[in-house]
Amino acid sequence: MKAKFIILVTIVFVIAVLNTLTKQDNFYHPEFEKKTEPSLFEFNTAYAYPPAVGILSHSKNCLSCHNNNGQWKDDDKTIIDILDNENKKSFRQPDGSFLIEVNRYEQKTVLTVIGRKKDKSISVPYRNAWLYIDPAIIGINSLSKFAPGWDVNLPMSCRLVGDKLPGYDDADITSLPMTIQPLSSSRDAEIQLQVMLTKGESVKGKAQEGMTGNYFERKVKLSVK
Repeated sequence: MKAKFIILVTIVFVIAVLNTLTKQDNFYHPEFEKKTEPSLFEFNTAYAYPPAVGILSHSKNCLSCHNNNGQWKDDDKTIIDILDNENKKSFRQPDGSFLIEVNRYEQKTVLTVIGRKKDKSISVPYRNAWLYIDPAIIGINSLSKFAPGWDVNLPMSCRLVGDKLPGYDDADITSLPMTIQPLSSSRDAEIQLQVMLTKGESVKGKAQEGMTGNYFERKVKLSVK
């Protein structure tokens, strides 16, 4: 009888320790927090996810969770560009938007270039986050929020600055390729390129604390030739 009691106490102790070690009280984005209390034999689950804008929540942009409180609001020193990967020509139009024309079923690779011209007078952002998204379809039950009918391999990323690209020698940038392809059902579309230049680290469960950032939007037009 004594041996059974010792075994039972040991099992309860081990479960209690495991619950303590695995318990997650804070959530990076509070809208994902579950309010239910776990039972003795259940464990809370840590959350890991890509940018939450329109994907795992109905957020319209990064500012639903992060502050626009950085020193990098001036457009004249901010670099946000989309280049043709083959000839490095920009898709920028006179009004500041971007126009990418692609033949149906053709794959086109573009470079998303983001950063700042070098400026010793202020601290610089060292991490860039961006997302290509069709704001009209935020809220639907789909992980893909790119333009409907268009295939894409990398519509979002978060990257440390330090990439090298001809023509940007006097800037701290990130440069990453993305391949798009209009399929049979694709149509001309207008999407957003949402960008955040950031420095520091957000506090877990309090995304508006700890990180300094500035938010930008650019209009991107996709055209099927």
